Amino acid sequence: MTGNTTRQSIVDSIRGFSLLGILLSNMLIFQYGILGKERLDLFGASSFDDGMLIFMKIAVEGSFMPIFTFLFGYGLFKMFDGLEVKRLKPRRVLTRRFIMLIGLGLLHSIFVWEGDILLFYGVMGFFLMLFLKRKEKTVLTWGIVILSLCVLLGIIFSGSDLATIKTDPAKTEQTITHSIPIYSEGTYLEIKDYRNSGSGLEDDDELGQVLILLLTLFLTLPMFLFGIYAAKKNWFLSPEQKRKSYLKGALFFLLAGYVGKSVPFIWPDFIKSSYELNTATSFFTLSYVVSFGCILALGYLLAAAWLLSHIKAIPMASRFAAVGKLSLTNYLLQSIICTSLFYGYGLGLFGKLGIAGGIGVALLVYLVQLFASVLYLKRFKIGPVEWLLRIWTYWSWNGKPKTNVVQTTDLKT
Repeated sequence: MTGNTTRQSIVDSIRGFSLLGILLSNMLIFQYGILGKERLDLFGASSFDDGMLIFMKIAVEGSFMPIFTFLFGYGLFKMFDGLEVKRLKPRRVLTRRFIMLIGLGLLHSIFVWEGDILLFYGVMGFFLMLFLKRKEKTVLTWGIVILSLCVLLGIIFSGSDLATIKTDPAKTEQTITHSIPIYSEGTYLEIKDYRNSGSGLEDDDELGQVLILLLTLFLTLPMFLFGIYAAKKNWFLSPEQKRKSYLKGALFFLLAGYVGKSVPFIWPDFIKSSYELNTATSFFTLSYVVSFGCILALGYLLAAAWLLSHIKAIPMASRFAAVGKLSLTNYLLQSIICTSLFYGYGLGLFGKLGIAGGIGVALLVYLVQLFASVLYLKRFKIGPVEWLLRIWTYWSWNGKPKTNVVQTTDLKT
């Protein structure tokens, strides 16, 4: 196995692994809705479900999407670099790719599910192009400075009403209660209209929401930049020679991430937890939660790289890689399958299975994808959605980039 093949296999495997965590995290929204997952008492949840929710918030929620974000930055630079080698005007090609992601994201969020990330990635891609030709140290510095600045601003404005979204518990409860029969019994059109009307979200304190949204965007940016930095430094090239570095990094970030994410539950007075909707969501709360989610994500990512550096000893690695190669198709399929299971136009299981049951469903869906992805790739080289994206990106019916490299043998000396 060549170094490049090994590197790509590890990246695909980590991407496939992150899709499991994303599905587990999204399962809370599929089951209870964006607001409902914070008020399990309205669904008659048991104390066991409350304990499982804490486990999910510490170990899963907010710590797998950043892996996907990191890999988006990583893949973006590798694609940009490859396009430059082929002399294919990379910025023009990437612009088409981002436009397609925005389009897919809009379709996904309007017609399938509100928890879309593709539109966000497409928009962020335009901003990330500013960093693709910067030096490694510059990219890393920007990532660290932005993350530190967001945390610092969170601390500075932690007591400010301007930097706080104050929610009305009674209104929140009414919104969640109203949504339960719609999602569990409604038709496809009823659910789509309700979702797209924005009825499932709070609409008061608009200024606070805008500020929190902007902070969220800046808090996600460092993981994109760390991915670009990793690609420039070839983190996953010759992984067997970097096992010690992977392991040391994994242990440090895992410990720091678990401790940091546990603090709101062990020492609730330290931070007004955003996990409770009857409190204010502040800059400090958001920056704290997102930052430690990213730290734990780096721990998971490096731990996966360490395990996969022993790739010959891990039989399932190829299956994770297959899921990763079809990541876009599998991500969209997860939304289609889960909304069909939990919403009224499908099995109508919304709010009925409990968190442990939802985890079981997620594992079953992902297990099917593990085996189906391998079978699919035995017959086809690329997923259907990935194929459409490549056709649009490269402006080519075969989905392959053209090569404009001038051969040195054709040049006159």
